[in-house]
Amino acid sequence: MAGTSDDYTASFGRQWNRYEVVREDEDRAVFLVKTGVSADSLADRLVLDAGCGGGRYARLLAEAGARVVGVDLSSAVDKAAAHCAPYENALIVQGDLLAPPVADDTFDFVYSIGVLHHSPDARKAFAQIARKVKPGGRLAVWLYRRNTLPQELLNSALRAIAQRLSPQALERVAVGLGWLGGIPVLNKTLNKVVNFSNHPDWTLRVCDNFDWYAPRYQSHHTIPELRSWFEAEGFDDLIELAPARSGRFYEWCYRHDLILGSGVNLIGTRNRS
Repeated sequence: MAGTSDDYTASFGRQWNRYEVVREDEDRAVFLVKTGVSADSLADRLVLDAGCGGGRYARLLAEAGARVVGVDLSSAVDKAAAHCAPYENALIVQGDLLAPPVADDTFDFVYSIGVLHHSPDARKAFAQIARKVKPGGRLAVWLYRRNTLPQELLNSALRAIAQRLSPQALERVAVGLGWLGGIPVLNKTLNKVVNFSNHPDWTLRVCDNFDWYAPRYQSHHTIPELRSWFEAEGFDDLIELAPARSGRFYEWCYRHDLILGSGVNLIGTRNRS
């Protein structure tokens, strides 16, 4: 499974194979927040992890008893396969979400956390994974949020520069931003202008930074846009999932699209008709 047919995913293979990012308690909490579903509630269900990366969530679900299939185009499937190796109820497959190598109308639950916005065509990838959900099944998707115009313009300019760097140079930048993310005050103010992670875990800060600047494709979206995708693919009972963080100032910034790296997040049920 080590090969990949398109180098736009190469940065993900480098990132997830180089760094160990499984954090069981955090993974469980993040999965619940970004899917609206607890891992334990999916025991015995057939689940598709659409863009499994290094397998942190696929491993979590397999441990909880779900029958999980993880699909990813990058060489990170090697790390995902290693993480899921102890579980006979987990299968990791290398494949493109623009043409997923799994059957339509099959899965009880499909989720994609932070992946589709790195596709050359996020809308098409969404439609493809939506078709894998069986009638009455559910789909949860988390995508990058579109921020204010000044933030979007600055981010596009910085990413254009980042794309000209070698992976080694870009990794050094990610490490430097990782140090910046550990500096009090700056890590809660400057990162509203220039995106860098302030995650308390050093390794995850570096990975977050690399994940932001390295990928070739990065699209940003709105809740109405994502809602229209769900509706067009035959989903209803749509629920917007709130972020984990709270507080009056954070919530105001979130509602006004000022939090760089934040998401738009919905779960819906595929209608039976």
